[in-house]
Formats: sequence, structure tokens, C-alpha cells
Amino acid sequence: MTDALAAEWLKLRTVRSTAWVLAVTVAFFVLILLLAFQTANAWDRLDAADRATVELRPLQEFGVWAAGLSMAVLGVLSVTSEYRTGMIRATFTALPRRRTVLAAKAVVTGGAALLVGEAMAVGAFAGTRLVVGDTPFADRDASLTDELPALVASGASVPMFALLGLALGVLLRSTAGAIVPVVLLWHVVPMLVYQLPGPWDARLGSVMPAALPRQVAGLSAESSIYGDLLPPAAAVTMMLAYAFVPLGVAAYALTRRDA
Repeated sequence: MTDALAAEWLKLRTVRSTAWVLAVTVAFFVLILLLAFQTANAWDRLDAADRATVELRPLQEFGVWAAGLSMAVLGVLSVTSEYRTGMIRATFTALPRRRTVLAAKAVVTGGAALLVGEAMAVGAFAGTRLVVGDTPFADRDASLTDELPALVASGASVPMFALLGLALGVLLRSTAGAIVPVVLLWHVVPMLVYQLPGPWDARLGSVMPAALPRQVAGLSAESSIYGDLLPPAAAVTMMLAYAFVPLGVAAYALTRRDA
């Protein structure tokens, strides 16, 4: 397992796709800061009633939401690039235990995604506060200690998307074929669920992947397209299921098919 981890870490940090995915993630972070600056300028022109409704939280959550897609793409590319070039055969020749290879990929990709997710969550929180300065937004008084549970839960959702992308990459062996269902589950399906009549919009909206971090932290889904019917323990269970159930299916398929 140590050799497998070292090999997967070497692959992840040396391929160009990783640099591109991280660059896109940084670009999203810069966009958040620009949007925070624009929001602060617009706040000065609002009346008192409208000012009371403007919050920074949506901008802060946007960073992790975008990072989830970026890391899902990274998870897909971590395996489909090897299938595309044929290097997967060399990998399985050097390390015949395929489940060990998949576990190493999951640890390396999931660990990298966790670091990126938490960095984006904390960075968006601190960065937007610095950009807006003393502008008294409705949620401006919340401290880092108060927001820490929500930030940790939000950042922890990013490896969920990364492992889901990895599993789909193993199952479909196609970059485009794996990214499409990730995007559907990431954003398109929640938008469709939001259009359903009640109470099904809230019921199904509560189990969407991007709805889980708020519920883990015990926050409401007010002013969002998601539901908030799950208790924190159930939301954690759903996050683990999204990450590891597809990965288990991928591990089974990987040992039953030719490279």
C-alpha cells in the first residue's frame, strides 16, 4: 500500500491536468473576491430594508460549491487519463492488486480534495471579510468560531465529489462520460428537483449532494434550492454513501474486467 500511495501521489502532482484543475479553482476564488467587492459597493446604494437581507454566506458557499466540481473532474482524470494513454496496464503490471490501486487513488485524490475544500471554505470566509472591510452585512458579526462547524462541513463535501468522480471514471473509463453525470448530480438534478411540487421538492432536495453540508452543520436551507429535512447524523451518512457506495461498485467492476 505504501508503494501504491507513493505512485499515485507522484502521478497526481506531475500530470498537467492537476495544475489546470487547481488553476480553475483559484480562478473561482478570485471571482468570489471580485463579487464580494462588487456587493460591498452595491450595498452602499441600498435602503435600510434591503441592507438587512444582504449576506456574505452565499458568496462563501459558492467557493466550495465550485471546488466540488473542480475536484470531481480531478477524480475523473486521475483514472481516465491512464485508460486513455494505456498506462493503466503498466500500473496493474507493477501493482497487480487492483483494489489496492483504487484504494491508493481514493486516499490521494480524496486527501487532496479535502485540503482544497477546507482551504477554499476558510479562504472564502476570510477573503470576503477582508474585501468588504467594515461594511455591516447582515451576517458580518458571525465570528470564525461560530462559523467553524459550517466551514468544516462545507469543505468536507469536496472529497465526496472527488471520490464520486473517481468511481465514475473507473466504471465508465471515459472522461466526458464520467463528467456528465457528475455535473448532472452537482447542479442540473437539484434544479429539476426544485421545480417539483411540495413536499417532494424539499424531500428530494435534502438528499442532493450539495445540500448535505448545511444540514451537517445544522443550518437551514432558506433562500436556496435545497431542502433541510435531514438531521446532522443522517446528512453525514448520506455524504459517506455518495463517496463510498459508488467506489465499492467501482472496486468490484475493476476486478471483473480487463484493463
